Amino acid sequence: MRALITGITGQDGSYLADFLLEKDYEVFGMVRRASTESFERIEHIRDKITFVQADLLDQLSIINVIEESKPDEIYNLAAQSFVPTSWNQPVLTGEFDAIGVTKILEGIRLLNRKIRFYQASSSEMFGKVQQTPQNESTSFYPRSPYGVAKVYAHWITINYRESYDIHANSGILFNHESPRRGLEFVTRKITDGVARIKLGLAKELALGNLDARRDWGYAGDYVRAMWLMLQQDEPGDFVIATGKTHSVKDFVETAFGHVDLDYHDYVTTDPRFIRPAEVDFLQGNPLLAKEKLGWEPEVNFDGLVRMMVDADIERLKNK
Repeated sequence: MRALITGITGQDGSYLADFLLEKDYEVFGMVRRASTESFERIEHIRDKITFVQADLLDQLSIINVIEESKPDEIYNLAAQSFVPTSWNQPVLTGEFDAIGVTKILEGIRLLNRKIRFYQASSSEMFGKVQQTPQNESTSFYPRSPYGVAKVYAHWITINYRESYDIHANSGILFNHESPRRGLEFVTRKITDGVARIKLGLAKELALGNLDARRDWGYAGDYVRAMWLMLQQDEPGDFVIATGKTHSVKDFVETAFGHVDLDYHDYVTTDPRFIRPAEVDFLQGNPLLAKEKLGWEPEVNFDGLVRMMVDADIERLKNK
């Protein structure tokens, strides 16, 4: 089997590449031309991946990459994925996260409609939630340019599935974290901050809204769900979540508690980190994924937080 992964240098792309290589896939990773390369997350498997250059903003380059790699499966994980940035760069976010998806689907339509396609949808599409917990039929009400772009991408994927009989799938993934998460995301910001405070490298940690609640899972579990979707006879859309929610404050408390510190002594609130429109309560219902895909998360919330704190302490010790 041959798989093309866009966004292979990101958190999800790196875990998916690990997973597919273990299943003896030939893995192609789509990367953008850049003067400096950032392959840190896939350095350990870099020699096992074939890299192909293209850009989601360039239709012809995507067509060329599909022709070159001749994949059985395409996993579109490339995106401008940091929600706060989408407020500062809303047009670019739309071009990558919405129109870019259309360009990949057009490539599949033109070249080989038997290619199976995975689109990384997002719980941010639910935004101002219309029901709790959220499932595959819950109405979308996005609260950021990122969420809006993801809604477009989600519906264009369904449109191409129904219009051109393409095995196109959307995974509506709720928040999923890991030691490979970017430092700009609140979970990694917390675990990195805890590690720095524990090692005497910092004295405080500034955060935004501590009351926001999320359904947090482990990225390594969630990429397994992506693969399972593409193995089904019929394509579909699936909520991938733990079904349990925790607040940012819960995450902070667990992280500091893991290294025997009281977060009250170190955490401050900074208004700069408050979103213009907050998504307060996200909780997914993964029942369909359990019933149809046989998928369930293996790493629980406490285990995820401890894993991330331990990894950041180890990283900083070895600097």
